[in-house]
Amino acid sequence: MVQYFASGKITSTFKPSQVLSGPPPQVVSQGDIENLVLQLFKAGTLNGSDFTSTVFNFMLPSGTILNTDPAPTNGAIAAHLEKPAEARKGVPTEDEEDSTNGLGGYHGSVHAGSGTNTQTVYYAVGVYSETLPDGTVNGIPVFDQPFKNVVATFYHELNEARTDADVEDAIRAGNDPSATKFLGWTSKQGEECGDFPVAEANPLSQVFQEVQLTDNSGTVPVQFQYSDAVHGPEGPRTTADPFAGQPHAKSAGAGHGGGKRKHS
Repeated sequence: MVQYFASGKITSTFKPSQVLSGPPPQVVSQGDIENLVLQLFKAGTLNGSDFTSTVFNFMLPSGTILNTDPAPTNGAIAAHLEKPAEARKGVPTEDEEDSTNGLGGYHGSVHAGSGTNTQTVYYAVGVYSETLPDGTVNGIPVFDQPFKNVVATFYHELNEARTDADVEDAIRAGNDPSATKFLGWTSKQGEECGDFPVAEANPLSQVFQEVQLTDNSGTVPVQFQYSDAVHGPEGPRTTADPFAGQPHAKSAGAGHGGGKRKHS
């Protein structure tokens, strides 16, 4: 992934997590998550974070279904919210998807606060991908244990947030030519660096694999991301691909699919 950054290196610092109050919801929508982010911001829960370089991850419990509906649900999360989601009048709705049909998670952003105190808050949400007791599939259960699927999902979302942080603003802009200024790495089909490998892999285990940690202390489940250097998914390297300036796969307005993106 460092090939996309002039500094030649990237780092992550993981902060402590907390369990949110309320019973586990049956269904969570994008509207629910964005409302929750706004509520946590308003309550001061997110204070002290560097919003320019932080992604707040929401890890759903076992059995919870995730969808891309921009409207809040009537479920447990919505019942605890104080304010509706950001106004989406005129915003193109994405093709609705849910985690029973191959959706593993997605990332986005909301604009919280007002005036000079407005902040762009980045988030990611992921399913507890598993095969449920009744035989149905929730999310993308590739590995032999659900926690590994969760790790790979957030690896996917973190790298997409790094390379296409403001995709939600591009979606809100729709077909307006200004939408392209918000885009980072996207393919001509509107896929982000993590989506392209998922769409191309058959079977998915070609790109969802456990790899050796750099200190050789064990392995970690990841999903291979798209590499401009090899024009396709790429696994670990002993030396990093060099930075090659602006990613050459960046799309034009029409290539972004009219304000839609594919989730994985």
